[in-house]
Amino acid sequence: MKKLFSKKILYVLVLLLPAIVLGGLAYVWLESFDTPGYVLLGIGHWSLETTLSVFIFALIITFFLLYFSLRTLDYLIRLPGQLKARSRLVKFNRSQDALISGLVDSAEGNWERAETALIKHVSHSGAPLLHYLTAAKAAQSRGALDKRDEYLKKASDHAPDSAIAIGLTQAELHLSGNEFDQALEALGKLHAIEPSHASVLKLLHQTYKTMGDWEAIRKLLPSLHSHKVLLETEIRQLETEAFTRLLKQSAATGHIDALQQHWAEVPNYIRKLSGISAIYFAAMINGGAGADIEDELALALSIDWDTTLLVLFGSVPSNDALKQLAMAERWLSVHENDAVLLAVLGKLSAKCADNTKARTYLQQSLAIEPTVSAYQLLGDLLTAEGEQAEASQCYKKGLELASNEAVSRIIPTV
Repeated sequence: MKKLFSKKILYVLVLLLPAIVLGGLAYVWLESFDTPGYVLLGIGHWSLETTLSVFIFALIITFFLLYFSLRTLDYLIRLPGQLKARSRLVKFNRSQDALISGLVDSAEGNWERAETALIKHVSHSGAPLLHYLTAAKAAQSRGALDKRDEYLKKASDHAPDSAIAIGLTQAELHLSGNEFDQALEALGKLHAIEPSHASVLKLLHQTYKTMGDWEAIRKLLPSLHSHKVLLETEIRQLETEAFTRLLKQSAATGHIDALQQHWAEVPNYIRKLSGISAIYFAAMINGGAGADIEDELALALSIDWDTTLLVLFGSVPSNDALKQLAMAERWLSVHENDAVLLAVLGKLSAKCADNTKARTYLQQSLAIEPTVSAYQLLGDLLTAEGEQAEASQCYKKGLELASNEAVSRIIPTV
């Protein structure tokens, strides 16, 4: 303030000096004449008489003094407003410095210092929203959840038009604090306002995935795809994971209707993936609805040969065991040396009470590739026929094979 006033005084003096010089030169020039002239002024009973040179000099000085008096008066009138504007500018600059300092402190993990700096100067900032949102993050990071919510509310009060930015920050903070219900509540409001907002959809996807709500993710997939929130490959992976999880959840609960509904919604490209259809078929068999999927399982094997599905086919409690055996025997013409198929044929033959055929199939299977399950089936068959010694040998070989397999899993070969 003092510095500014001193500059004004200096400005007046610098301009007044030429006026004095100009007046002095005019005075000297007029005085150089033999008759420099005079001026007579009369006002009422008063009169003033002086030489022309003195009058012109006084007139020049008076003009400049009047001019500077008016300028000074104008300056004094505008001075309070200028002081306020200058004060606001100083406070604004301080708030900008505080914002930068708060962001740096937040990045360095100095949460409390960041929060203090941001809130102290927020009232003078041109971007109070950034102050409050950054302070809310700092407050949560130091565990002050009440303060976090207070700052978020103030941000909403100061910037009601920034509901999306505030809501996203609120949802992110709730999600990082494992407050999933609150995060979903905030995101639900945002989704109602902007159904196509990419960041809202992405956070919804993350929240549902963290919570394991795969049904919600399945319903969200069309929006994620249409609004290009994720890459095409990411959408495919997410869709595959969602349907796989839903099938497993339905299988675990034993809800056949839900299982069939989810299976009906699975896209064909996912059904063709290895292991996906096995989840559905196994769950249906375990749920007591194996007969309902016998034909579908047979069709799947006819299209794409898979040993896992083949084993499941052999486990189907068919309403027509002879038809089931006949279907499996038709595959033998294409897969005649398939040990798993031969073992399944042995199992189905035994179920049809054709022990001779069952023994033949099981022995052929063991000759190609010994398996624990084939030894078990043959041992059970021999036990039923009273051939206890041969059955014991089968059980013994099966146990040895199982033991060797267990050891090889624990100590892999080099």
